[in-house]
Amino acid sequence: MAGNLPVSQKTTAQTVRSFFDNYFVKQNSFPAVEIDAVVGFFTKRSFDKDSANSISIVMLNQARTENVSVFQFLDTLKSLTDLQLSQLVAQVLNTYRESTSYLGYRIQPVTDTYESRNILV
Repeated sequence: MAGNLPVSQKTTAQTVRSFFDNYFVKQNSFPAVEIDAVVGFFTKRSFDKDSANSISIVMLNQARTENVSVFQFLDTLKSLTDLQLSQLVAQVLNTYRESTSYLGYRIQPVTDTYESRNILV
């Protein structure tokens, strides 16, 4: 847009401030159909709406990183049980987290032997 006013020059402080204000901002764009499909998949698998939104963006980034179609990615996830899906989500989220913070999960031992039932506490 043309005007009669002179072009304002940015000071060094303004340039530095705009650099650091935009340093951690990364633009990601995905088609709405893919976002809706992934969010719908996770909400159908009993994830909370906010959790499904957060996980969906990470999973879309992972699918893009692996150069796989999102719908093909969802087809492979359909065969997983709820426990396997939770473990996979935790692993993928851990790859996107700082190394000082990890998500974990605990699998209860299934073995119930005769000896453990007879021990008195």
